[in-house]
Amino acid sequence: MTDADGWLRCLRREAGASADLLCLPHAGAAADSFVALAAALAPDVELWAVQYPGRQDRSTQEQLPTAQAIAEVVADAWRSRARTRPFAVLGHSMGALVAYEATRLLEPAAVDAPVRLVVSGQTAPEQHAGRTDLPDDDGLLAEVRRLDPGTVLDDEDLREHALPTLRADYRVLRDYTWDPRPLLRTPLTVLCGDADPLTPVADAERWLALSIVPGRVRTLEGGHFFLRDHVDTVAALVREDLLD
Repeated sequence: MTDADGWLRCLRREAGASADLLCLPHAGAAADSFVALAAALAPDVELWAVQYPGRQDRSTQEQLPTAQAIAEVVADAWRSRARTRPFAVLGHSMGALVAYEATRLLEPAAVDAPVRLVVSGQTAPEQHAGRTDLPDDDGLLAEVRRLDPGTVLDDEDLREHALPTLRADYRVLRDYTWDPRPLLRTPLTVLCGDADPLTPVADAERWLALSIVPGRVRTLEGGHFFLRDHVDTVAALVREDLLD
């Protein structure tokens, strides 16, 4: 088991890195969804990704019930590392909400505070009404295919393995509630796809109101999983945020 009982995974060790990036995956995904970004950031930035319970080598463990509960464990795990470099936090879709909550927890101690929060593919928290119910298995699969037509969930064995994880993560999204506590002191970078059916650009832009520090919005071509097609662009933006 790796850092903090398996929650944190270093996807690529970079001894000469000047900064770290902590990444939180979308619903149904694992830490290795950021492998391409880790390679694109090397050797300047070392990427660490969160491995949620309920997937891959943590498949026998249950997902935590709320984004806030996940954020608490992530923040504690990150604090437990011996760090000397500045870092940013990046979350995509469900991961953006967890990243936001983790940043809130890390900010009070200056030594633990990130220099930037990057949120991707998610509306601002106050607009996240959550779901009143969860779709059945067919509905979940239809939603995944709508957002990611290239998904491999047509295989029956893969479906049976993936559905419990998806359902647990969608429950986290359904039950998310936003507490309008004091504004962040961390600047935000907001990333969105111009054809994302879940995150209209105008809704994503409202993230900027949650920090007292000016931030920026970058719209990239693509749907909900636009990050996959713009790894080099995202890596360049992260470098700007961390190293310039």
